[in-house]
Amino acid sequence: MEDKYAVLKLENQICFPLYACSKEIVKRYKPFLEELDLTYTQYITMMVLWEHKQMNVKELGRYLFLDSGTLTPVLKKLEQKGWVQRVRAKEDERVLNVTLTEAGEALKERAVEIPYKVGAYMKLDQQEAVQLYQLLHKVLGQFEQ
Repeated sequence: MEDKYAVLKLENQICFPLYACSKEIVKRYKPFLEELDLTYTQYITMMVLWEHKQMNVKELGRYLFLDSGTLTPVLKKLEQKGWVQRVRAKEDERVLNVTLTEAGEALKERAVEIPYKVGAYMKLDQQEAVQLYQLLHKVLGQFEQ
């Protein structure tokens, strides 16, 4: 007879290993990010801005899967540190643009080795890493609809 409660066993959940892996990976980032005075959320925000230089808060939130309530204090802190500048759009005051500053761009040079350092903790070969990345983005894509 099938156990109808088997679905509630932690070992049968996809969400749990995703959660636990995410937590453990972020923990590995912590010492490297502390050297730059960044939290993980600040770091991923900076990664998007290093790539795009400027974007509005709504676009940034879409990239990071963060709402403006979560993103606003992150951006305020990054602005206090002098790494970004927040400016209301002249054509529409409701739109808040975030621009990378020169100091924020310079921080990229100090951060460039972090992915390699954290990647060393994961014992995946290149093919496994690509497969994992693709699967995770496939799942994330379901939430964009």
